[in-house]
Amino acid sequence: MGWLIAFGILFLLAILPLGANVTYNADGPLVKIIAGPVRFTVFPAKKKEKKPKKGKEEKESKNDKAEEQSAQQETGAAEDTKDAKKKKGGSLLDFLPLVQVVLDFLGDFRRKLRLDWLELKLIMAADDPCDLAINYGRAWAALGNLFPLLERAFVIKKRNVEVECDFTASETLIIARLDITITLGRLIVLVVRYGIRALREYMKIMKLRKGGAVK
Repeated sequence: MGWLIAFGILFLLAILPLGANVTYNADGPLVKIIAGPVRFTVFPAKKKEKKPKKGKEEKESKNDKAEEQSAQQETGAAEDTKDAKKKKGGSLLDFLPLVQVVLDFLGDFRRKLRLDWLELKLIMAADDPCDLAINYGRAWAALGNLFPLLERAFVIKKRNVEVECDFTASETLIIARLDITITLGRLIVLVVRYGIRALREYMKIMKLRKGGAVK
């Protein structure tokens, strides 16, 4: 019975969606992190409450500490700059296989991502009805070219695309929303697969540096 419970927990974790919800409207951009049923806002950040002002002595001690910290940071930055100048570059031929692993990972990662919800609403504005009609057609043509590219790059589960005309509006407005997720199981598989591949490439590089032959 215990192994069934463990299997059930692992299965639920494997299908747990992770991702982000990005929204843009009149209130500005809003970014939320998705972790299963939980969503929490990361942008814009919540404003911190201002703390009451303290006495002069505490302020002076804080200023002294701040000056000491800034002096230490400047010294550390100077030492880092010296160390950076001393460092030598690595071999480009050794570096390229690792770059290929990263590029393959990003390409595979992109294909595993899923657009759960894609919303785009354009509200066209123009003084002249003729110009508005032309812009309306251009907007649909642009969206018609955009969505085949998105469909080739991602799996789009649901979408809602609208173009409206508003003769009273002073400027063209947009409402956009994007929910993009990947399951935890897929993410772990990708990390393990390409992590092993990157480790193999690194071991080959180290073997070549020691003068060995790579099979």
